[in-house]
Amino acid sequence: MERTQLLALAREAAQKAHCPYSHFRVGAALVAGGKIFTGVNIEISSYGLTLCAERSALAAAISQGDGPITHVAVSCIDAPPSAPPGSRTPCGACRQWLSDLAPHATIFIDGIEQDFTIADLLPHAFAL
Repeated sequence: MERTQLLALAREAAQKAHCPYSHFRVGAALVAGGKIFTGVNIEISSYGLTLCAERSALAAAISQGDGPITHVAVSCIDAPPSAPPGSRTPCGACRQWLSDLAPHATIFIDGIEQDFTIADLLPHAFAL
């Protein structure tokens, strides 16, 4: 799938995010086994238990038994245009999920022209 198309799906998914506390809508779209899966961030009152969009999409793909995961797109639609890369890229937990579940995926981040690998985002990732 093309970068532009997958990022558009991530932006569309972000519209459905449940983020009553941060008001920071994030969507993810990924390709696994030739199928598209999306996810959104879902915040709850115990903020540390929030589910990120990336993990939501990864869980959807894995739950359906589809793989391998070849492409992942992430969009933080409430990030201002001047936001630095660190406010657009996946959190550490999501990077570890990507490392374990999509180790060879190409990762697209909305607002950043570079395509990433997990090694770019999480060098020296934990592995068993």
